[in-house]
Amino acid sequence: MARRVAADVLETPLDPAALTEACADDRCGAVATFAGVVRDHDDGRGVTGITYSSHPDAARFLAEVVDEFTDRPGVHAVGAQHRVGDLAIGDHALIAAVAGEHRAETFAALSELIEQIKSRVPIWKHQAFTDGSTEWSALP
Repeated sequence: MARRVAADVLETPLDPAALTEACADDRCGAVATFAGVVRDHDDGRGVTGITYSSHPDAARFLAEVVDEFTDRPGVHAVGAQHRVGDLAIGDHALIAAVAGEHRAETFAALSELIEQIKSRVPIWKHQAFTDGSTEWSALP
């Protein structure tokens, strides 16, 4: 069974290098990472920033998702963190890392992990646009 190294919803900046280091394992030939950052546009509109809000149990939901990947053959460490609060362009919103014996299973697990987090963890995005408008997305 793989180690869960992180499953956190945080109000502080995320550290992709620290998460990657926490996943290190001598049995692994691959550590795949994902860093989702706030971009300056969405659907052709300029973005000035994002506020992420979460359900009070979001960390529990995130842990449940991460834990589902600890039984994967060849995977030895898994972690994910999502930021909430006000984020600026370039800030990390979601980071994840998977350490596995081989690259194919490691990349596959990381890709599926991100998709599961985005679809199942109750975190909502409120974008602010350069024209002064705002928009909620990722609502149930």
